Amino acid sequence: MEVLKIATAGSVDDGKSTLIGRLLYDTHSLTDDKIEAIRDSSRKKGYDYLDFSLATDGLVAEREQGITIDVAHIYFSTAERSYIIADTPGHVEYTRNMVTGASTSQVAIILIDARKGVIEQTYRHFFINNLLRIKDVIVAVNKMDLVGYDQTVFEDIKQNFERLNANSTYAEQNVSYIPISALKGDNVVAKSNEMPWYQGETILQHLEGIESIDVNEEGEVRFSVQTVIRPKTDEFHDFRGFAGKIKGGNLKVGDQVTVLPSMTTSKIESIYFYDKRYKEAEAGSSVTITLEDEINIARGDMLVKSNELPRVEKDLTATVCWMDSKQLRPGTRYVVQHNTNRVLSKIAEVGSVIATDFSGKKASDGTLGLNEIGEVKIKLSKPIFSDSYIANKSNGSFVLIDEHSNTTAGVGFIN
Repeated sequence: MEVLKIATAGSVDDGKSTLIGRLLYDTHSLTDDKIEAIRDSSRKKGYDYLDFSLATDGLVAEREQGITIDVAHIYFSTAERSYIIADTPGHVEYTRNMVTGASTSQVAIILIDARKGVIEQTYRHFFINNLLRIKDVIVAVNKMDLVGYDQTVFEDIKQNFERLNANSTYAEQNVSYIPISALKGDNVVAKSNEMPWYQGETILQHLEGIESIDVNEEGEVRFSVQTVIRPKTDEFHDFRGFAGKIKGGNLKVGDQVTVLPSMTTSKIESIYFYDKRYKEAEAGSSVTITLEDEINIARGDMLVKSNELPRVEKDLTATVCWMDSKQLRPGTRYVVQHNTNRVLSKIAEVGSVIATDFSGKKASDGTLGLNEIGEVKIKLSKPIFSDSYIANKSNGSFVLIDEHSNTTAGVGFIN
């Protein structure tokens, strides 16, 4: 069944967890014991309603403080498709968590409290979705019940967000506006009787109608070699296959491919998925490929169509979201993990810091701090085979790994 990945964003008390809980409840995705636990907890808190946020807040600190701290992934299905929701925190100090949660998502839901309207954090939430090039953004104006389901309130918020949307650098981005009450269930799964002035879709109806395009399907074909398969059995004595995941397009038997970095060329002889052979494999498929010619290929090499060559470069300029408490400084060394390729690198320059409210760039002191986003120049010990993030998401991104602690220190998007 087709899977749609969704990221949520919102400020404190905007109702992200409640919305997700309501989606789970109204699609009958919660078990009876989970519903009973929510009912008991709501009763103990003195509520005369079910507190659906309890369905998603997994950490004790989240339940006690009523905020989202870490990224939680929630799964549910309808008759149409399956969904994975990344419930991401909205606080500025958890920007790195939001980037992580949204990086693989195809749709974003930005919640706005109808009483507060577009606020500073809304700018940052939209900026990150813009940076990550999330194609479909749903602006859910929540808590309409607390403003008397007033159409004027909704229209004012929509106009304010449209002014924010004018700053978008992603022309293909689709922004939709839906007035909801997550607590009451208005326009979440079922149409609201309280807002006859709204003739659009509910949240679920909108999600059901979105065309699912995985990040691996965008751009030109890129096949990073994960491992070389040599069975060394009598039946497959001369077999030499290259296993990996196809990104950016389809590959078929007979396609002429170029191997990087050697720049040697050959044609695809066969495509295997486990023990079955196929004439063609789609983007997102994990397969084993054999070539007509004997070519020296190792893990970290890349196969591409010969007429779709990527950039081969040892110097990168990238937009980096910094995730480490230790500042990013020029001269420091990190491992760049780009697909299956791991390359030693040195930070050449930390340029400007990018303001997440669309106000532009500001000069940095030469460093990048925790949760900051900035322009960074990196020198690599050997070339990688990359595209810009705009052209190919999967081949235009990388992570920076601290070579001493082995922790992920930052994520980069190649310019």
